[in-house]
Parts: sequence; structure tokens; C-alpha cells
Amino acid sequence: MVRITSVTPKSRAERHGILAGDTLISINGREVTDVLDYRFFLTATEVKLALTRDGEAFEVTIRKREYDDIGLDFETPLMDKKHSCENKCIFCFIDQLPKGMRETLYFKDDDSRLSFLHGNFITMTNLRDHDIDRIIEMHISPVNISVHTTNPELRVKMMHNKRAGLVLDYLPRLAEAGITLCGQLVLCRGINDGAHLDRTLHDLMEYLPALDSVSIVPAGLTKFRDGLYPLTDFSKDEAAAVIDMIEFDDYKVKINGLQPTLVTLGGALKLEAAKKEIAELEKVSFSVPWSENGLRAELSNENAHFLTAVSYSKVLGYIGIHEICGEAYITNVAVFPEYRRLGIGETLIDSATIGAKQRNCEFISLEVRISNTPAIELYKKEGYNIVGQRKNFYSNPTEDAYIMTRVLKDCETE
Repeated sequence: MVRITSVTPKSRAERHGILAGDTLISINGREVTDVLDYRFFLTATEVKLALTRDGEAFEVTIRKREYDDIGLDFETPLMDKKHSCENKCIFCFIDQLPKGMRETLYFKDDDSRLSFLHGNFITMTNLRDHDIDRIIEMHISPVNISVHTTNPELRVKMMHNKRAGLVLDYLPRLAEAGITLCGQLVLCRGINDGAHLDRTLHDLMEYLPALDSVSIVPAGLTKFRDGLYPLTDFSKDEAAAVIDMIEFDDYKVKINGLQPTLVTLGGALKLEAAKKEIAELEKVSFSVPWSENGLRAELSNENAHFLTAVSYSKVLGYIGIHEICGEAYITNVAVFPEYRRLGIGETLIDSATIGAKQRNCEFISLEVRISNTPAIELYKKEGYNIVGQRKNFYSNPTEDAYIMTRVLKDCETE
């Protein structure tokens, strides 16, 4: 329940007799505890408000358009007190503040509502299953999470909270529900760096594409650390080594433990289910895209093979291959724009090449626009060489194509 502090003049609430000082109990039978409840339940076009005035209960029914406001204001923007932190982190910056500053600087918030509304980071240690259920139901997204490490025991040690490891189980639940996750790692020298950082980065990549970003920052240390956990600064060389680790390509290509799934006729239903996404991918990638009907026709082609890069049932990219009489031909390879430059295309090409070799193909070829320098360089990196040129091969716009081929006799298959 929340107390109403004012009612907007001439608003729907005023016209229905609601007054400042009334208490809002529920909307359409669902208890209102904060601003997120209020805004979410208020989107109904007919809202039945349960209220009290001087201890007496009454109800008001208001009809409106979906996102129209009804004119109520409350004591605080959250309509509730801020949730405070239950941890005692070894790197907490607030614990390192000098004494005598304004009181608000010493408040440690850990509030999922502020994460959504203002971008604050949360540790999840004060969340319970029903809180996660609410985030998923209301699609409160993004959620900014201070992960620090995916090692449960180490997280408990760093945060001095026995729930710190348990709540890591909330990450896959949120990701699978389509909640966007923004991660943060406060790096402490000799604690969660090195092999622990390597593990954390690999673990977090499992949550792509729900994982939007991971910010990695060194623990900030002040001179007011008497009695606190003994932390030390990274040296210049150590910081450079951390950056090198973070930028290592292995993290870019690890998408949900991605080994792209080979879809042949035996797996046709999987491609059938994904054909709408692949057709959309074609539209954003090519001037003359395949249609859904064209893709459906490929399902009946016994010489066609497909590899799809998939994360949480979402298609990120795909490659198509035709194989006839020991020769393989890449028909198309495409990755959605938001997932490019993550190594997905390279992984698909490499996997397609290995697959063709395993099926006893002697070489594999493709065409590419002569102006598509990034693609040409990628194919060269994968061992393909320019062996010819097709005049006016492409339309919209008209352009020649290079023929690129890779001989497979020396191709590694493991």
C-alpha cells in the first residue's frame, strides 16, 4: 500500500473523488508496493483501484486509454524506501570514504528498481525468487548486475554474503526470459583476476545475446582503508596484461558455448522453425535476398547443408552449402548486424569448411563482390584464394564477383 500525497486538478482521479491522504492498496486486485507495480498495473484500459480513507475501504473504477495517467502523486519517486546493500564487499568504495561528509554519500543502495530506472548496478543478494518472477513478468529490462566473479565460493568471499554464490543461478533465468543484462566486474589484484577472470568471461559469454555488455574496472582504492581488506593497485604492466586478456578473440567467438549446429535434412524441422529469422537476416544482408519460399525449397534439396549460429533459440547467423560430386559451394553466409565483428562469421565458415572435408569434398568455393573487402580478407584468412572473376555476377547494383576457392586436402578436421 502507498499513500497518495496529491491529486492532479481535473484529472481522472480527481473526477472520481480520490483525495490526497488516501491510501492505494491495489489495482485490479494486485497489490501495489512501488512505482513499478503502479505503472505496470495501470496500463490496463479499465482499472479498479482499492483504496482506504481514514480507515474505511472503498473502490474506484476508471476507464482510460492504455498508457494514460490518472493523476496521482506519491511521497517518493519509488513509492517505497530504497533497498540497501546487504554485502560487505572487500573493495567497497563507500567504506573508503572519509568521515564528516553528507549523509547520503554513505548510503549503499542495492535496488533492482533503481537498476532499471537509473542504471544503478545490483548484486542480486537481496533478491528472492518472487523478485526474479516479477522482473520477468514485467520485463524490467535492462538489469545492471555487479557480477565480479562467476565462481560462487569466491563471490561469497569477496562480498561477505553467503547468498552471493547462490544468486548467480538467477543469471540464466533472466537471460532465457529475454531480459537484457549489463555486467560489471570490479577487479581486485590477486583476487578475481587471472584464471578467475578468464573463467568469468567465458561463463558470461554463455548469456549472449541477452548479455549486452561487461564493464571491467579496477577496484578504486583511497587512503581511508584502515582496518579494511588489504588490496593493492595493479601496476602498469599488470593492467596492460588484463586488457590483453579481455581483448583476446576467444571471448568474441564464444557464443553460448557455440559450436554452430549443422542442420541437414535430418534436422530440417530446426531450419523450418528458424526460416522466418533467416529470411529476415537475408533482407538485412543482401540486396537480392532469398525468400521464405526459397529457403523452404532448400529443405528438399538433398545436396544442401546449413549451419546456424544460435543462442537461446535466436538465430545470430547462418551459412548455406551445396555439395555435388566431391565439390562444395558456399551459397550464402550472413550474420545479423548487431552480432557482427564477434567472430561468428569466421566460426561458421571454418565449421562449414571442416564439414565439407569430413564429407570427402576435395575443394570448396564461393563468390564475393569485388568491392566487399572485409569479406574477401576474411575468406583469405580462412585459406581461400581468388581463382577467377565472374562478369556482372551481382545485380542491384551490378558488379563483378571474385571466385574464391580452398583446396581441402590439407584442411584440419578437428
